[in-house]
Amino acid sequence: MAIRVVLVDDHALVREGLRALLEREGDIEVVGETGSAAGVLALAEESRPEVVVMDLQLGAGRNGVEATRELVEKKPEIKVVILSMYDDEELVFRALESGARGYVLKRAGIEELTTAIRLVARGEAYLDPQIARRVIEGLQERLPFTRASRPEGPELTERELEVLRLAAEGLTNAEIARRLFISVKTVQAHRANIMQKLGLHDRVDLVKYAIKNGILKLDSG
Repeated sequence: MAIRVVLVDDHALVREGLRALLEREGDIEVVGETGSAAGVLALAEESRPEVVVMDLQLGAGRNGVEATRELVEKKPEIKVVILSMYDDEELVFRALESGARGYVLKRAGIEELTTAIRLVARGEAYLDPQIARRVIEGLQERLPFTRASRPEGPELTERELEVLRLAAEGLTNAEIARRLFISVKTVQAHRANIMQKLGLHDRVDLVKYAIKNGILKLDSG
């Protein structure tokens, strides 16, 4: 069954181009579009999308962050992917904190957007590779850092720690499975156990936890 998608962008040409590109994909169906934040909730009620692709700058009225926050609060089953020309990490943080599950830059290829749509539709999160490292580095600067070899709190197995670290680095379940020579279903089971044990809700929480506990470290170069 195709993933039902709604497009939110104040430029009609952008929406038309996105619709044409996305509808080439056999597993994605554009079921609605709007040019303003004001109509997002009503359109979501009517079209019942699984994913909303949201621009951040929507002209007069509410912006994409505010529209995302309202949509997620009232329709938590709908996943939001931000599609923006801005790569400022503060804006990315605000978008993720509002409840967005994905962030893709407009200068990226359509492959990045379709990957994000597919991942968030199945409950995962996605950060454009061009900004993922900077966002993680920004979190490292904001959050207290401990060099403990093992995190405090609920006990994780060695394999769960491996999966946690790789997931926080941004690897997909399939990439983790290939790296650890295990099945994707096993990775999914480990991730579910990790999230349940640690009381985490999404990849942003997971990254914060990994940084706080010294699990995720990036080289300076």
